Amino acid sequence: MKVDQETHTLITHAATALHMSQKDLLAAAVREYVGARRDEINAALRRAMQVIDGTEASQVAALTGMSRERLDELGGIREL
Repeated sequence: MKVDQETHTLITHAATALHMSQKDLLAAAVREYVGARRDEINAALRRAMQVIDGTEASQVAALTGMSRERLDELGGIREL
């Protein structure tokens, strides 16, 4: 995982101060962050699932943020 220099320095100093590896610090930090935002993440996933109707076009629209209409204007998505 690549991070900017400032973040790398923070990770290095925190891991050293806490007597843990950078890998363990990052794992704990990600678990804490995701746990704190679990409701927000779940809501975003529910919104995404509501717009996906099983077609490839709906999947592309959800991933790109484009409307189905805009995708059609650009040539559409050929369903397999």
